[in-house]
Amino acid sequence: MDLEKPSAVPSARSAVPSAARPAPQAEGCLAVAIRVPVRIVVLVLVVPVRMVWDALVVGGRFLRDTLLRPVGRALGLALGWVARALFVWPWVALWRYVLLPVGAVLARLGQVLLVVPAVWLYRTVLTPLGHALAWTARRTGALLALMFKGALAALMWFVRGVLTALDLILGGVEAVCGWVYARLFTPVGHAVARLLKSVGTVLAAVASAVYTAAAWLARYLLVVPAVWVYARVLTPVGRAIALLAGWFVRAIRMIFVGIGAVLYASVRFLLVLPALAVWRWVLVPVGRALAVVAREIGEALGHAWRVAGYVSLAVGRFLARLFRWTFVEPARWAYRTVLTPVGHVVRDLVLRPAAEAARAVRRTARQALEAARDSARQARADFRRMLFGTPAEPQSVARREPAAGETRTLGSSTTALMKD
Repeated sequence: MDLEKPSAVPSARSAVPSAARPAPQAEGCLAVAIRVPVRIVVLVLVVPVRMVWDALVVGGRFLRDTLLRPVGRALGLALGWVARALFVWPWVALWRYVLLPVGAVLARLGQVLLVVPAVWLYRTVLTPLGHALAWTARRTGALLALMFKGALAALMWFVRGVLTALDLILGGVEAVCGWVYARLFTPVGHAVARLLKSVGTVLAAVASAVYTAAAWLARYLLVVPAVWVYARVLTPVGRAIALLAGWFVRAIRMIFVGIGAVLYASVRFLLVLPALAVWRWVLVPVGRALAVVAREIGEALGHAWRVAGYVSLAVGRFLARLFRWTFVEPARWAYRTVLTPVGHVVRDLVLRPAAEAARAVRRTARQALEAARDSARQARADFRRMLFGTPAEPQSVARREPAAGETRTLGSSTTALMKD
């Protein structure tokens, strides 16, 4: 029994050619026997769960759309206003009404107390003093340059004389040293070289004789006896020891190989073969049966969940249509046929006249306030004029630049530096 609806559109799996698809696996009698009862039991158990789940989902969506989302938006707006009132507006007011005026006052005080005196000091004191110091430094530098040039010329004349004297002294010393080397050191060196050559020849002959005698004695006293002992004594003894060690190793190997074979046979017949039999004839069939049961239960759960979805959808649509016929349609009919005409009558006879009256009152109040404000402004101006008099008219100032019609010439002064 297949509980799924046949699909009208062929799936991607059915679109694959039959030659490319593997052959379906043959099902055993156990799977065919337990499939229908398992699917019926699972369907009976899953349908209520799926209907409760769908009801919870619909209720959660309705609660989210009608309650949680508006409440969240309202809480967000309220928290935004509270955060703005607690953290933003105080700092804005502090910056606008405290820090900016205080900064402007401090900037004005700094300009009056620091910038203006510093500019006056720079223009009236430091600039003339700097020009005087620069003129003095230029004059002093020229005088020092002349003095340094004269001292350098005198020093060069003195150094030239000292170098000439040293050249003459070194020439005399070189002549004396050449005579001593040619007349005294050269004959003495030749004599010492001949003496050392004769002594070296005698010493080489003595060393050759001593080496020859020592080599003969070492050969006949050490090498020849050592070779005889190695060939006649150590070689036979070593071969006998190697033969005995080989026999001993073979015996030990045979003992351990026998013990290993006995242990292998014991473990194989006592542990491995029984465990293999249990695995092959007990665990593998039971595992396959459990796998078939689990697979069928999983497939039954899938089918039951999908069928329960269709049932839940049909029940939900029926309930929604019943709710619509019972509550929505009567409410819509009452709204269209009763409330809408009554609302139009109330709007035309009550709300619109009240709104027109409120706008007229607001317009009259605004005009009265503007008239009162103009009267107060005029009264303040008359009171100020009565106390302080009429303010002086601004006087026109002569322009430094020529008028548009005039032209600049070489004889006319148009800059502040050229004016007399």
